[in-house]
Amino acid sequence: MTTVKLTLLILNVVWLFAVSEVSYARYAAIIIDANNGDVLHEVEATQSWYPASLTKLMTLYMTFDALKAGQIHLHDTLTVSTHASQQPNSKLGLRRGEHLTVEDAILATITRSANDAAVVLAEYLGDTEDHFSVNMTTKAHSLGMYNTQFKNATGLPNNWQVTTSRDMAILAWKAQRNFPEYYHYFSAHNFNYKGSVLRSINKFTLNYPGAEGMKTGFTCGSGFNLIGAAHQNGKHLIGVVMGGSSSNERYQLMMQKMDAGFAYQTNGYPVSNIITMPTKSAGNPPYQLDCGNGAVTHAKPASSLVKHNAKQKNTSRIKTKIKPSNKKKIIATKTKTKAKTISHKTTKSQHFHKP
Repeated sequence: MTTVKLTLLILNVVWLFAVSEVSYARYAAIIIDANNGDVLHEVEATQSWYPASLTKLMTLYMTFDALKAGQIHLHDTLTVSTHASQQPNSKLGLRRGEHLTVEDAILATITRSANDAAVVLAEYLGDTEDHFSVNMTTKAHSLGMYNTQFKNATGLPNNWQVTTSRDMAILAWKAQRNFPEYYHYFSAHNFNYKGSVLRSINKFTLNYPGAEGMKTGFTCGSGFNLIGAAHQNGKHLIGVVMGGSSSNERYQLMMQKMDAGFAYQTNGYPVSNIITMPTKSAGNPPYQLDCGNGAVTHAKPASSLVKHNAKQKNTSRIKTKIKPSNKKKIIATKTKTKAKTISHKTTKSQHFHKP
């Protein structure tokens, strides 16, 4: 009887994972046991992906690292720069010269995914966001995030800012283990700022039983991303889902995989570990969504820009050889060149995007 129950339990867990596999379009995901790093489930965990605002988890990791080292303090006063104030949504709406504390910036970054607050932290720690992003990448590689490159502190689209779900799971796991004194910030349900209560945008943190946080993310290129951590019955799990086609889909995927993870029993069978699993990245990041509203546009690959510039140079040379008396040909050439340029600018790449 015990064998029958055990078999049914294993089949149930397999079915739970299988349901999330067949019900959705392409995505990347991983679930690990936070107690030991064992991988309970993964789907394209080393596939290159755009991180979107999951990037802010590294900004926070760097902030916690500086706090622990005594380099900065929670109640240090930060001054908002022009660059930080000009960040697009989502943001607090900070103005140049305005002040906030390190703790305020941490909570705004976690609960509201505030780009302006993340940049304020980056500039405080690294003088400039560009310099800070170099340090972010260095830190990532030192943690074992071998397929990750950071180009900004926010996750706003950049052609070369990429990661994998496996790398993001390592980052979440290290943040949990290395900074227990600051980890509770991830579970914040709201944020008090200037007399107003701003509610967290992370529905996983708000709704899943035993949820501990962590971070949401979205761009047209990445789709809807989510890092989640939770505990139930003494078991701690960390999950990453990247590429949901909607906000609701990423939460459904995460909750299904968390449910299956908490029901999972190894029963002595060997499982892979996130530290020792293969890390070879597969291919270029997919471009998940065609948002169609101009919020995020596709950037042109460098190769296409070179070709385009070459065409422009050739056209200008041809023009100089045409005699001024032949005005009709000159007008026709200009019209044709203009039409080509316009059509080229609207061409969309499947692998490149920019804010």
